[in-house]
Amino acid sequence: MSYDQSSGINSGQPTQKKDSKKLIYSVFALTTALALTWGYIIYDKSKSTEIVQQLQTKVISVDSSKTALEREFNQASAKADSLMGSNNKLNGTITAKNKDIQRLKANIGNILRNKNATAAELASAKTMIDELNGKVDELYVQIEQLKNEKQQLVVEKVQLITEKASLQDTLQKTTFEKQHVEDVASTLHASDINVEAIDVKHNGKEKETSNAKRASLMRISFQLDENRIAPTGEKELYVCVLNPDGTSVTKGNTVSTREDGDKKYSEKLVVNYEQGKSLPVSFDWKQSESKFQIGIYKVEIYQNGYKIGEGNATLKKGGLFASR
Repeated sequence: MSYDQSSGINSGQPTQKKDSKKLIYSVFALTTALALTWGYIIYDKSKSTEIVQQLQTKVISVDSSKTALEREFNQASAKADSLMGSNNKLNGTITAKNKDIQRLKANIGNILRNKNATAAELASAKTMIDELNGKVDELYVQIEQLKNEKQQLVVEKVQLITEKASLQDTLQKTTFEKQHVEDVASTLHASDINVEAIDVKHNGKEKETSNAKRASLMRISFQLDENRIAPTGEKELYVCVLNPDGTSVTKGNTVSTREDGDKKYSEKLVVNYEQGKSLPVSFDWKQSESKFQIGIYKVEIYQNGYKIGEGNATLKKGGLFASR
């Protein structure tokens, strides 16, 4: 009996030790598990923080790239608008290029206005902005070229206007000279001019005289030479008689001459001239005063504004032995 009790007591001690070990192992395992769990949680949280930071960095980078793209786009857009605004009257080539620029601006603007634009879309916007800058540079070159061409055209136009004015002036001078030559060539010429004083008797008989006291009239005769340019028709002749003192004998009528200005004339004749033929002309001129003056009377003949001939007659003082 005592053996069994003793045996029972001996067998119970190892069991208690075994249970204690199990408990220790369980606590250790639990502690380890807890440590691992907390370690994982701490690692996971750290990893998440890192990922968030990476995402934030990526977002900042994307926003920065987008801002840079917007700045670049705004600069290119403003340059294009400035070029077209100051050159809106240029040719069709510029207008067509402006349409391409406006199309690119619209496409780029749509991407940049999208708050959720992807990196691929921003990359596409960057490519289009580069294309936009290229087209703006080409537009600038073309506009400068057109400006230079326009300036050259203005210079050429001024030169043409100057040359035209010079040609017109030359033409006017040539026309005037031609008309002048034709005018001079068509003007008649008087030759064989003869001026003589005539003493008309009571019975009608006439006798040439050099006596101023006896002179009744002056007979002026001349010949209009043949002219193959002057047309056939009536010709007006103006005869100017000058007294010995140089004053004009006139009734107050004047004729405009080419070289001597307005001249007072004494007699106007109208003759019928036939082209290419000579024509003798003769007429008697009487002065309003009762007596002729002593001295040299000068006679000038004008036609077409030109002096075509002149002659004179000398009247002397009368006396017992004076020539009749």
